[in-house]
Amino acid sequence: MRRTLNVIRLQLINRQTFIWVPLIILGAATVISVIIYAMIPVDTPKYGGGGQAPLWYFFAIGMSAMTLTFPFSQAMSITRRDFFLGTMLTAVLGSTFMGLLFLLGGAIETLTNGYGVNGWVFYLPWLWEAGPLGAFVVYFTLALFFFVVGFTGATIYKSWGPLVLTIVGVGLALVLVGLVFLVTRLELWGQVGRGIGDLGALGIALWGLVVVAVLTAVSFLAFRRAIP
Repeated sequence: MRRTLNVIRLQLINRQTFIWVPLIILGAATVISVIIYAMIPVDTPKYGGGGQAPLWYFFAIGMSAMTLTFPFSQAMSITRRDFFLGTMLTAVLGSTFMGLLFLLGGAIETLTNGYGVNGWVFYLPWLWEAGPLGAFVVYFTLALFFFVVGFTGATIYKSWGPLVLTIVGVGLALVLVGLVFLVTRLELWGQVGRGIGDLGALGIALWGLVVVAVLTAVSFLAFRRAIP
C-alpha cells in the first residue's frame, strides 16, 4: 500500500494536471455558457453541454499518465503492478473530485435560479432525476471512463505501436457502425429509445462502470508488454 500511495503522489506532483487545469477549463466553460445564456432573449430554461469540457480533458490525462509518467516511474524502480494500481486510484480520486465539483455547481445554479438568467450548466434534469447521488455517479463515471479510454489507448500504443492502435480503433468503429446498421435494418430504434429511457442516466452510468471495468482489464493485460 505504501508503494501504491507513492505512485499516487508521483501522479500528483504536477497538480496542474489533475486539479488546476480542469478547474480552469470548468470555470471558463461556465462563464462562457452564462454569457451565451444571457444573450438569448427568452425566459424559458436554457441548457447547454459546456460543463462536459473538463470531462473530455480526462482523456488527455489518461494518455499522459501512461506516456509521460510511466517511463519516469520505471527509472525509479516502481513495479508495473504498483504503477497501474496507483494510477487507477489516482483516476478514481480525480473523478471523485470532478463529481463533487459538478454537485457544487448544481447547488449554486439551484440557489441562483440559473445564475439569474435561467441558464443551467450542471443541473441538467435528465442527469439529476435520480437525485444528487445519482448525478454524482453519472459525472464520476464519465470522468473515469474518459481517463480509462485514454490510458488504454496509450497502453496499446506503448505495447504494440501505432499500427495495432489504428487497427483497434478502426475495428471498434466498424462494430459501432454495424450495430447502428443492424438496429436500423430491424427497425429497433423505438425499443432502443424506450430501453434508454427506462434505464435513465443513473442506469446508463452503472453500465458505464461495467465498461470501465472491462477496459481496465484490457489495459492491464496490455500494460504487461508496454515499453517505457
